[in-house]
Amino acid sequence: MGMDKSLICYDDSSKKTDPYGELKIFAGSSGKQLGRAICGRLGMDLARSETLVFSEGNVFVRVLENVRGRDVFIVQGIDYPVNDNFVELLFWIDAFKRASATQVTAVIPYFSYAKGDKKDEPRVSIRARVCADCIEAAGADRVLTMDLHSPQIQGFFKIPVDHLYAMPVLVEYFRFKRIPDLVVAAPDVGFGKQAYKFGEMMNAPVVFGNKTRRGHDEKAEMLDIVGQVEGKNVLIVDDFTISGGTLCEMAVACRKRGAREIYACVSHGVFSKGSAAKIIQSPIKELVLTDTIEYRFEPLAPCCKVVSIASLFADAIISIHRRESVSRLFDYDSPGHRMDSSLKSFRGKD
Repeated sequence: MGMDKSLICYDDSSKKTDPYGELKIFAGSSGKQLGRAICGRLGMDLARSETLVFSEGNVFVRVLENVRGRDVFIVQGIDYPVNDNFVELLFWIDAFKRASATQVTAVIPYFSYAKGDKKDEPRVSIRARVCADCIEAAGADRVLTMDLHSPQIQGFFKIPVDHLYAMPVLVEYFRFKRIPDLVVAAPDVGFGKQAYKFGEMMNAPVVFGNKTRRGHDEKAEMLDIVGQVEGKNVLIVDDFTISGGTLCEMAVACRKRGAREIYACVSHGVFSKGSAAKIIQSPIKELVLTDTIEYRFEPLAPCCKVVSIASLFADAIISIHRRESVSRLFDYDSPGHRMDSSLKSFRGKD
């Protein structure tokens, strides 16, 4: 006797039950704005927490929501004050682990100590390795970060590291401007691989600066440019800038060699005190950066524009939460900051 299919009921409640625990996103002192923006993209509220700094500088963190059995993400950049923010991140990881979170992912938009990736002179510390050891020791299960100065730092960790790039967002911004006769310029060969990807996505040739740095004073000297910029519009690309010196030196060198309009973009704009005046006096027409860094030593120069990478982080967080691949976010042929289908389905909206 056949079964009447009209009597079969499908209970899809199991699809709504997350086997990895409820998703909760928290933000530390240096991640409040980006944390809220990420939650806004996901249609959820930033989870409640508090940070107290006592008179002698002692940092105290407290989780104000139940995280037992939850999948927790803590957004905390390691920018100024670098050491305070780094130690606070460790305390957050420890607090979540002691509160029995299922998984704790450290979302580090800007990892300042990524610059200390090697022992290139006697009797110095490999600072990035020390930081990686501390994050692991505190109990982090995973790290999500963006545009590490040295991608090989991922190998310093024994836990998974998801390394995002701001490039798709920056490329989409400049594609929309439709700049004619464009040349992509890297200040040095260190950013060469990414510069070639920029050039490929922008359908533009790539040139390189020959830069030297004689000390630890953040002053760079541009010796030469390898490639043709005369009569071209130039887009200078780099992963980060602290004082703006390298960007400005490269812009001046391009202008001396006959470049027309000069643009620049960086993933992380630190911009120490005095950088705004330096950028204003440079030939740079527009400098685009992302919102990975919240602290400002001084107001940005008028030519600076900030674009958000919140949706890119939001999409990565959903992929990690669902135990799905994050590598699809590296499909540079598609716009980087559009809302992905998985993000739409999480919000339940089109």
